[in-house]
Amino acid sequence: MEAWMLKETPKTIILFMLCLMLLQAGCTVNINLNSADKPAVTVSGRKVIHEEEFGGIYLDLSIDEFGDLGFDYGDSVSICFSNGFKLVNIPYYNGYYARTGERLLVGYPGYPYIEAAIQEGEPLWDIADMHEGDTADITLYKKGAYLDVQKARDLHYEDDRSAYSSDEVFANFRSVKAGKISPDTLYRSASPCDNKRGRAGYVDRLMEGAGIGFVLDLADSDEMIQAYMEDDDFDSYYFKSLYENGNDIPMAMGMTFGSDDFRRKLADGFRAMTAHDGPYLVHCTEGKDRTGFVCMLLEALCGAGYDELLDDYMITYDNYYGITKDSDPGKYDIIVSDVFRPRLAVIADDEGIDPKTADLCAYAEKYLESAGMTKNEITALRSKLTGGR
Repeated sequence: MEAWMLKETPKTIILFMLCLMLLQAGCTVNINLNSADKPAVTVSGRKVIHEEEFGGIYLDLSIDEFGDLGFDYGDSVSICFSNGFKLVNIPYYNGYYARTGERLLVGYPGYPYIEAAIQEGEPLWDIADMHEGDTADITLYKKGAYLDVQKARDLHYEDDRSAYSSDEVFANFRSVKAGKISPDTLYRSASPCDNKRGRAGYVDRLMEGAGIGFVLDLADSDEMIQAYMEDDDFDSYYFKSLYENGNDIPMAMGMTFGSDDFRRKLADGFRAMTAHDGPYLVHCTEGKDRTGFVCMLLEALCGAGYDELLDDYMITYDNYYGITKDSDPGKYDIIVSDVFRPRLAVIADDEGIDPKTADLCAYAEKYLESAGMTKNEITALRSKLTGGR
């Protein structure tokens, strides 16, 4: 090592070595040595990539690469895109922990890149008027600004079957029984075709055992399903038979639960359900967010009350994360207040409702009417699920 380097402070040497690593990785990095706290870092010229499932903006950095640059979950960041669009002081989380409509940066385990998005909102790619070839500069705005939220909402789960008590728990597979829904008529689960979390084959065998006759696939397109079936690890042949016989409807839906586009697609899916015999399976990727919302809507339509909706919704968090009212009351209450109740408010189109006393069935009907379903179509859907009860 050169003599001049030996005279530098350890902090400077660390920063110098960091710069060398970043330059090797193709990053342009500016580091402010005058900061009294941890030095502010700006990563420049990162390519944007369209995340098509939810309409977010991937930034050409893996989660590990972004962390190596000095960014941690719970920090706030600012992003300046080459077309002039800016996101200022937004949280960086390892999950979708922002409130509906808020903007955030996500390093979600399993994603190939970090992603800028709007929580359950319109596609950020469209709002920001992004185009392939655009780039982004990412700056650390404030260290640990959202650390309290990150710690409270930090959720991750294992993909090893041996970590779970049963195939059903691992696959998040269960019969939905709330309200007047007939036994063994409506099921929910993780994906039976997308195997990136290692659950598809388990779901496939469980849905065959339940005699599933029709699948409402909220996550995938035909192109995505074709790609899954071409993968070497594809092992979902019951699903394949349903799909090839027109008994699986791929809907490729995002998470904009209150948008006209989501409502329209959902109405089309429910019409297809009504035209087929069950039992029915509703799934997305994990069987958690989109599936949770759609099952909540169907349960309310079939007369379920607040407690029944909550109980079914929170089984998923027990299955994946071991979170129950008894095991982790703090996180349980946060999920209820920040996730479950806001989604009920979307159904009601009213953030001020008291869901414990509201007529949730009437709100579900109103939601479906706003989606374009007629009263007769809504009645037919409910009859399919309840057996006319």
